[in-house]
Amino acid sequence: MSEDQNINEVSGSPFRGRRGFRIIIAGGGTGGHIFPAIAIANAIKLQQPDAGILFIGAKGKMEMEKVPQAGYPIKGLDIAGFDRSSLLKNITLPFKLIKSFSQVRKIIDEFKPDAAVGVGGYSSFPVLKYAQSKGIKTFIHESNSFAGKSNMLLGKKATKIFVAGEGMEKFFPAEKIMITGNPVRKSIAQSTISRTEALYFFGLSEDKKTILAVGGSLGAKSINEVMAKHVHELESLNIQLIWQTGKATAAAYVERGKAYKNVWVSDFIQDMDKAYAAADVVVSRAGAMSVAELCVAQKPTVFVPYPLAAEDHQTVNAKYLVDKDAALMVKDSETQAKLFAAITRLATDETLQEKFKTNIAKYSVTNADEIVAREILETLPQP
Repeated sequence: MSEDQNINEVSGSPFRGRRGFRIIIAGGGTGGHIFPAIAIANAIKLQQPDAGILFIGAKGKMEMEKVPQAGYPIKGLDIAGFDRSSLLKNITLPFKLIKSFSQVRKIIDEFKPDAAVGVGGYSSFPVLKYAQSKGIKTFIHESNSFAGKSNMLLGKKATKIFVAGEGMEKFFPAEKIMITGNPVRKSIAQSTISRTEALYFFGLSEDKKTILAVGGSLGAKSINEVMAKHVHELESLNIQLIWQTGKATAAAYVERGKAYKNVWVSDFIQDMDKAYAAADVVVSRAGAMSVAELCVAQKPTVFVPYPLAAEDHQTVNAKYLVDKDAALMVKDSETQAKLFAAITRLATDETLQEKFKTNIAKYSVTNADEIVAREILETLPQP
């Protein structure tokens, strides 16, 4: 659907027949927000096929591409977050906020949703704030162990707040909290792809250990720098690499990786289920959704937490599994000195791999999307 198309004239939508529930899902910015949101939308449609779902995101962000690819309509807002790197870039921020609230008002008044769900990202706040002012039921999914300020403000009037784990009472009203875990894409949670099939997809060999290096959809500079520095050493260690560089400075890293036959490299991996199936070990950031997926995929992992995450929550995420003897962790500041050795040690130690697989599997949650969808639908008045 084009962004200018009338949201009540979507081909194949329930709006032309009996009026099913209409639900707005707001948020995005990164895969860690977008893919759980799509998982929730899919679960809602599975349980209530005539539900109408509309996404709202931020113009220029990856949700504007990924959501339509998943088959859902999306409206984009002219909104941006506070830029801590340059105060000058924030001059237009108040005007963007005012414009985004005007856009939200128009979308909600036209779509007339029964509920609005916020998953984090720039667009969540104005959408849920306006929905609450109109008496529309609002739901929050907070994936991290430390809640964002916007979600904390919205939580006071939210209908229900879904969280990944315990201890969130310090951020939200306890009576509104429900522990559900984090929604993982069904393609990953229900994957039946074999290692052989996955390696064939990436054009790699079955007789080599495979490292999957991912730094999120935007990339991780420290991980990429180590991969680029040591990629030429992998062949002699009988190791191959699947490398998602992320969007930032992708061209140089992609060019570096393409010089080697034992390396598959791209700025983004569309088929993460295949990447996990192919991987013997993973090196990754420790965002909430990455951790959730790695637990479900049961992958031996070296975590490199993003050091500037709010309240250093990525270190908290990683340390929880490290303390359970379910993963390794290397500080971002120590990657040049320690990361390559940690990855290759894990890739060549099958006993340690098996221990990590067994232990990380204990924290796998495969049906969070179904739980969230059911709770949203059961809260709404039945037609």
